[in-house]
Amino acid sequence: MDLHDIYNKGFTIDAELSRVIEEAVRKKIALVEIIPGKGSGQLKKRVLRFLAQPDIKKLYHRLEKDDKNFGRIFVHFKH
Repeated sequence: MDLHDIYNKGFTIDAELSRVIEEAVRKKIALVEIIPGKGSGQLKKRVLRFLAQPDIKKLYHRLEKDDKNFGRIFVHFKH
């Protein structure tokens, strides 16, 4: 999921993140890659805060921040 096009639309960001997480759970997808981009890091922080919400956090197994590319987050699911 690439967030470059909606980086400045707060409500849209949360809605898209919810949609992707719910779809991954429903379709039993093992890994979702979220690309907030590098930029100032504010979008990445927003994504991480979203993913840390208790009702969202219970849906996935673990998070992985790409150590080679600051602008990528991997969300791993265990089904």
